[in-house]
Amino acid sequence: MCGIVGYAGKSDAVPFLLGGLERLEYRGYDSAGLAVVENGGLSVRKAVGNVAALACEISARPLAGAPGISHTRWATHGEVTLENAHPHVDATGRLALVHNGVVENHRELRAMLEERGHEFASTTDTEVLARLVGEAFESMPSRDGESLREAVRVALLQAKGSFAVGVIHADAANAMVAARRASPLVVGSGSGGQFLASDPGALSGWVDEVVFLNDGEIALLDGGELRVDRIDGSAAPQPVFREVEAAAGPSELGGFEHHMLKEIHEQPQTLRDVMMGRLDSDEATARLAGLDCPPEDIRGWGQLILTSCGTSFHAALAGEYLIESMARIPVECEYASEFRYRNSPLDGGAAVFALSQSGETADTLAAVRECRRRGIPTFGIVNNAFSSLARETRGGVDIRAGAEIGVAATKTFTSQVAVLAMLGLLLGRMHDMERGEGMEILEAFSRLPDMVAEVLGTEGLVRGIAEKYADSGSFLFFGRQAHFPVALEGALKLKEVSYISTCAHPSAELKHGVIALVNERTPSVFIAPRDGLFEKNLGNIEEVRARRGPVIAVGNAGDGELEAICDAFIPVPKVPEFLAPILTVVPLQLLAYHIAVLLGCDVDKPRNLAKSVTVE
Repeated sequence: MCGIVGYAGKSDAVPFLLGGLERLEYRGYDSAGLAVVENGGLSVRKAVGNVAALACEISARPLAGAPGISHTRWATHGEVTLENAHPHVDATGRLALVHNGVVENHRELRAMLEERGHEFASTTDTEVLARLVGEAFESMPSRDGESLREAVRVALLQAKGSFAVGVIHADAANAMVAARRASPLVVGSGSGGQFLASDPGALSGWVDEVVFLNDGEIALLDGGELRVDRIDGSAAPQPVFREVEAAAGPSELGGFEHHMLKEIHEQPQTLRDVMMGRLDSDEATARLAGLDCPPEDIRGWGQLILTSCGTSFHAALAGEYLIESMARIPVECEYASEFRYRNSPLDGGAAVFALSQSGETADTLAAVRECRRRGIPTFGIVNNAFSSLARETRGGVDIRAGAEIGVAATKTFTSQVAVLAMLGLLLGRMHDMERGEGMEILEAFSRLPDMVAEVLGTEGLVRGIAEKYADSGSFLFFGRQAHFPVALEGALKLKEVSYISTCAHPSAELKHGVIALVNERTPSVFIAPRDGLFEKNLGNIEEVRARRGPVIAVGNAGDGELEAICDAFIPVPKVPEFLAPILTVVPLQLLAYHIAVLLGCDVDKPRNLAKSVTVE
């Protein structure tokens, strides 16, 4: 979850390290720190809080040098304190290490080191790694980059769990070592030196190409040709260089106050992008070339498993309804964090699709690896074509949503649902969907971006509703069929950015216990377009009204019957049911955003959250 940036070269590392951390701050912002080799020694600066706090600390106590490593922390082991901030140093104070991941056997390793006389300054698992590497380095016959690489390798062989690490030592003054297991790390070379980062976006503008380290690989960056080996001592494949995409910087808000609002408003364009070149009017179907799977294999899929976490799981749930209705194929959704530990009975006719915004979600990657072990065809739906998920699946679909800086996912949700709807169309046409129905679906797809833009035009109305209900201590969300996942996503967005307690349920579950929560201070949000269950939703709304509960409804424009029985009404255009979740979620994103702003919350960096969940 944390951000790592490192530099080895002849220039001062500090400006690059700070700039890279700013780009990665959405990955962790409990604390920040950096270390550089300066005048033959190691200089370290840390701050509790964001990167700006670290910049202030450096202004007060300047430093300069290279190589250097830096880190933004999202706390896993140990409270948010200056002592627990990265980088961590070894017993000599001449080695610094940054780490993303979790060392699962840190207690045993700490006890072993304490028996050998080590006194720890922090309560983190990362300091254990720093002490192990330092011990190993002190035992090396020479004190150079090769020795540092070997010391890191020896230490990591003792560690269980996940890690991406960057290491420097004052006695190996031109070298930096990078290594990974289950947590992403990239390295690259530019005209000014060599670089490492936990996300390639941090390196945009500094290098043109990067190498994505594979699991179990270690790299030495010392100004020479990039050398990559295996931590276990075996030979690694030749490094593959890939082009770095331009990354959005923290100041590129395009006139919007926050990244979250900007990304909500980008959805008409991201939907155009995700559909571009994938809708085939000649065959009345969708073309998802990234699946890289023969049509006869796709026709053989008798069951789909969609596995993911968080917002991506809600997209998968919506996709379950859409694919089953269009393709008549059974679909199951599984939380990746649970699926990876289950012995689910999957036969040879099953295919697994893993959804992840970052493509680095630890639980989702673990589920993919388990499916691969069992020989099940596994595909990815991701927003990063070079991510671990994209590289470790048989094929997949890029959702083309572009950089999403706001921690609360918005445009990636709608793009994921759009991909799943296209998958439903593809599978439906391969089975028994008639050409005429396929053409109607394509026509609805073509109108979708403009209709999302129309929904965004209700922002002023939504802001007014937010002003009315921002002081509510809790919210209830309800929906039926594919709108139940929308209710889940609306509830998640509101709790993520405003810290208001929310819960979401299928509308029919209201009378099975949830109705006990209804009162005049708790708004109930119903997603109730004119579909086959509209009358049922009206009945549920009346049950809330009978108990004086305020009702906010998202329904079709011009629906006077629904508007008349609600305290607040947000209109959306009428579309076929398979696309409706993409429209009805947008007002809920706006509602969460404006409530959070009114409450003074940091909507782009909500407390305790990070964008890329690379730990279990």
